[in-house]
Amino acid sequence: MSKQQQPPQHQTKQPGDEHAMYPEPEYIRDSYRGVEKLQDKVAIITGGDSGIGRAVAVHYAREGADSVIVHLKEDKDAAETKQLVEAEGRRCLVLKGDVAEPSFCREIVERTLQAFGKLNIVVNNAAEQYDWDSITDIPDDQLLRTFQTNLFSHFYLIKAALPHLNEGDTIIATSSINAFKGNDTLIDYTATKGAIQGLVRSLAMSLMDRGIRVNAVAPGPVWTPLIPASFDKEKVAAFGNQVPMKRPGQPSEMGPAYVYLACEESSYMSGQTLHLNGGVILNT
Repeated sequence: MSKQQQPPQHQTKQPGDEHAMYPEPEYIRDSYRGVEKLQDKVAIITGGDSGIGRAVAVHYAREGADSVIVHLKEDKDAAETKQLVEAEGRRCLVLKGDVAEPSFCREIVERTLQAFGKLNIVVNNAAEQYDWDSITDIPDDQLLRTFQTNLFSHFYLIKAALPHLNEGDTIIATSSINAFKGNDTLIDYTATKGAIQGLVRSLAMSLMDRGIRVNAVAPGPVWTPLIPASFDKEKVAAFGNQVPMKRPGQPSEMGPAYVYLACEESSYMSGQTLHLNGGVILNT
């Protein structure tokens, strides 16, 4: 894919609206051909209304899976993602709520089982981030909120889902390049992503005997609604220029990694992280 330069833009609320972005992100390539790698599987995808979450839902649908997409308040984006999944011939349940609440995470699992009768894949993807000049700028309540959304939600949803997962089922986390290289302004966000790495490795060991695999994807800069909702116009215009490929990735370039981690082709992989970051070489 050639170098992309997005125009300056900013959204005033998190996690942002995909339909308000220009250009809108690409969620799947026309050339992607599904081959039933996830036939009749059921997946929960938090942050599934837009960005990487939308890409995962549509890729999963093209591979034969039904999805439960969870979103906070982006009704228009969620409705569009539901239509996209159904256009692939699969079912989609949309649940609106706050994954920072343990009770809602339990409700997600309960309603998934009511609708589909089973659960095979848990994708913890919801996140929020804020741009800070200094750690002293981060309010105590915002620090707690960032951890509740980005990290605690993983614990809450996995705890609720685990009794219903079986051998061959999978848990996938969205991590970040920042967990491995740091970020001088995304301070609390980066801390949560580092914690996710520890959770993935520990949980993979804990669930090895049950045959449930746990892995992560660590994207670099990706063109999602979180970007114009996090940064000012100037940073948005330059977003992605810091990686060797000199552009942000598209969600369509992330989705196939989540397919791989959810299907049996990755059966010898657990506790690991796939790095889709535009060519950044990391000492992991």
